[in-house]
Amino acid sequence: MKFKILLALIFVNLMQAQKFYFPKTAVTDSVILEKQMPELARQVIPHLQSTKYRPENTVDLMDNLFRLQMVAQDYKNSLASLSENRNLFADHNMGGYRFMGFELYNLAKQVQTNKNVSFSNALQEVFNQKYDNLPERLIPRLGLSLDGDVKDSKKQLKKALDKQKDKDSIDYRTALALCKTYLNYKAYSSIKPQVMQLLTSKDKERFITETRDLKIKSGNTLTITIVRKKENTSPLPVILTSNIYAGSFDHFFGKRAATYNYVGAVVNTRGKRNSNDVNNPFEHESEDLYEVIDWVSKQPWSNGKVGMIGGSYLGFSQWAAVKKLHPALKTIVPQVAVGIGIDYPAQNNIFMSYMLQWIQYVTNNKLTDEADFANAVKWDSIYTKWYKSGKSFRSLDTISGKPSKIFQRWLDHPGYDRYWQKMVPYKEDFSKINIPILTTTGYYDDDQIGALYYFKEHHKYNKNAEHYLVIGPYNHGGAQNFGFTYVNGNPIDPAARISIDELAFSWFDYILKGGKKPEILKDRINFQVMNTNTWKHVADLGKMHNSSLKFYLQDKKNTSSVFRKPESQSFTKQTVDLKNRDQKDTYYKVSKKDSIKTTYSVVFESEILDKDIIISGNLSGVFNVSINKKDFDTDTYLYQISPDGKSYLLSTHIVRASYSKDNERRQLLEPNKVEQIPINNSYFMSKKIEKGSKLLLLVGVNKNPNWQINYGSGKDVSDETLKDAGEPLEIKWYNDSYVEIPVYKD
Repeated sequence: MKFKILLALIFVNLMQAQKFYFPKTAVTDSVILEKQMPELARQVIPHLQSTKYRPENTVDLMDNLFRLQMVAQDYKNSLASLSENRNLFADHNMGGYRFMGFELYNLAKQVQTNKNVSFSNALQEVFNQKYDNLPERLIPRLGLSLDGDVKDSKKQLKKALDKQKDKDSIDYRTALALCKTYLNYKAYSSIKPQVMQLLTSKDKERFITETRDLKIKSGNTLTITIVRKKENTSPLPVILTSNIYAGSFDHFFGKRAATYNYVGAVVNTRGKRNSNDVNNPFEHESEDLYEVIDWVSKQPWSNGKVGMIGGSYLGFSQWAAVKKLHPALKTIVPQVAVGIGIDYPAQNNIFMSYMLQWIQYVTNNKLTDEADFANAVKWDSIYTKWYKSGKSFRSLDTISGKPSKIFQRWLDHPGYDRYWQKMVPYKEDFSKINIPILTTTGYYDDDQIGALYYFKEHHKYNKNAEHYLVIGPYNHGGAQNFGFTYVNGNPIDPAARISIDELAFSWFDYILKGGKKPEILKDRINFQVMNTNTWKHVADLGKMHNSSLKFYLQDKKNTSSVFRKPESQSFTKQTVDLKNRDQKDTYYKVSKKDSIKTTYSVVFESEILDKDIIISGNLSGVFNVSINKKDFDTDTYLYQISPDGKSYLLSTHIVRASYSKDNERRQLLEPNKVEQIPINNSYFMSKKIEKGSKLLLLVGVNKNPNWQINYGSGKDVSDETLKDAGEPLEIKWYNDSYVEIPVYKD
C-alpha cells in the first residue's frame, strides 16, 4: 500500500513539474501580460530542449526554439536559431524567407536597444538594409512573407488567453502554444503597417505597376495588373497569369516576372477585384483568356510573345487558354494543374467536401476570404455535422448556412460530361496544341492526377508534342515554388531541392529568348528517385519502370509470397455498415509512435523484402469483387514499413466502381455478381524501398466526412441519404485481385 502511495506522489509531482506559474491577471491586464510572457518563455525553453519534450524532427525543434527565444527577448540567440532553421528548410537561395517578418522584428529590437532609438526608426533602418542586400529574385517574396494576418493573430491570442481564465498555472503544451501565438501577434502588429509602406515605397523605385480594367467582347470586365522593371525600356515577352485568388498574389506574380526581365501581367477572373460580373469558377477561362492574350500581345511594352505560368487553378487556366490557341501564346508552364472534372471537384468521380470550402473561399468577396478558408474548426464541424446527419451530400451547402448555386451545378455533373469537357482541351483538341509546354508536379501533390492527365492526353493525341514533365518529392506548394527540404515531416534528397521558379524562367528564356534549355530536361519525363539522391530521365511514363510486382489480395500466412498468384480462388469478406456514424476506429500498429488507420479497410501484408527495390510509377491492376449493392467507392493505400519501424505512404487510389471503366458513363454493378474494377489514375511515386522493409496494402471502402458517401442504391450519389443505406455493404475481395506495383531494375 505504501508503495502505491509513493508512486502516486511521484506521479503528482511529475505532473506538477510540467506546469509553470502564469498569473490569471495576465489574461486581462496587458501590462502584466507583457511582463509575464518573457518569463514564461524562459521557463519553457529548457523543457523544449529536454529529452522528454524535444521534438524528433530538428526542424520542429529549431522552429519552436527561435520563437521562444524571441518571446524571452533573447534576440541574439533567437536570430542564430532562426538562421539555422532557415538552412534546414532549404539549401538554396529561394528557401526559408517565410520568417522574414520575425527576422525584421528581431533585428529592429536589437538596433532599438543598441542605438537607443525608437522602434520605428530601428525598423526602417533594418528594413532598408535587408531590402537593398536581398537577391533581386527574392524581392517579390517580401510582400508575401511580411503580410501577416494581424487581425486573426489577435483573435487567436485572445482565444489562447481565454483558456487561462481563473488559472494561475499553465502546462507545457499550452504554454508553448501561447508563446507562439503571442509572438505572431506581437511581431506582426509591431511591424506590418510600417514595413508594408516601406515596401511599397521601395518597389516604386524599382518597378512600374499599372492596374486597369479590361473590357472584353462578352461585355464583361476583368482587372489586369501589369508590372515592369523601370530599367527595361524596350518591348519584352509577357508572362501572363490568370489568377482567381485576387489579392497580394497579383503583385507577387507580376513582380516575379519583372525581376526575371519580362513584363508581368496578372489578370483576375470574372467577378474578382473591380469586376462586377458573376463569378463562376472555371467556366469562362477559355473564352476570356483568348481576348486577354490578344490585348497584352499588342501593347507597346510587349514584343508580341506571351508565355503563361501558375499553379493549381492557375495551372488549369493555362490548359483553358490552349483550348483555343492564340498565335501570340508561345508556351505555357502549368504547375500542379487542377484537372477539372478529373481530380477536382471530384477525384475519379467521387465529389469531395472541400469543394464547398473552396467555392466560398473564392466567391465570398472580390478578393479571397482567407479567414473563412483557414477556419479549420468551422469547416471540420460542418463536414462532421453533415456526416452525422445522414442527409444527402447535396444538402452540405445548406448545412454550412450558405446555399451555393455553383456547388449544386457541379453536383449535377457526376460523370466527365460536356460540362467539364468544354472547359479544357478534350481528346482530339490536344492534337492541335503545338507549342512547347513544361509541366511540374509532385509525388505529394493534391492535383498530381490532374497535372498528369493533361500530360498523358497531350502525348496521346500529339505524338510529336514538345511537352516536358518534372516530378519529384514535392507537395502542392513545393511543385510550384521550390523544393522544401522537408515534406510530410521527412527530409527529401538534396538533389530534389531545386527552385521551381528558376526552372520555369530558364524555360521561358529558352523558348521566348533563344536561351539554353534547362539542364534538368534531358528527356520528356524527368523524375527524382527518392532515397537515391538522383534524377532519371525517360521518354514516356511507361519507361519509369521496367518490371512490376503483382500484390495479390491474400493473407501472407497462407502463401509463401503475396507476390505469387494464388493456386485456388478464395475471398476475404468485408462488411461495412453505411448507417453507422459512430464506428470505432481501428489501427495497424507500426511501432510505439506510429500507426495506420484501417477502419474501413482490409489489410494485406507482404513478406519482408530480401533486397532493395525501386518503386517507380503508379499503381494499376484489377479488383475482382462481388457486392450486395449496385455501387460502392473503393479506397486503396500502399505503405512501406521500413526496417526501423516507420510507415511511409507510397500511393493512394479512390474510384467510384460504377465509373471505373469509363469516367463519362456510369455502369452500375450487378449485386452478388463477380465484377472487375480496374485501377487507374492512382498517385505516382518513385522511391527506393530498403531491404528489410515490407509493404502494407489497404483496400476498402471510402466512407468519411471528407467525401460523398455512396450508399449503393444506384441513385445519383449526391441525392442518396441514410434511408438509402439498407442492409450493410458486404464485399467479397477475391484473392486473384491484385495491385500491380511498378518496379525499376538496373
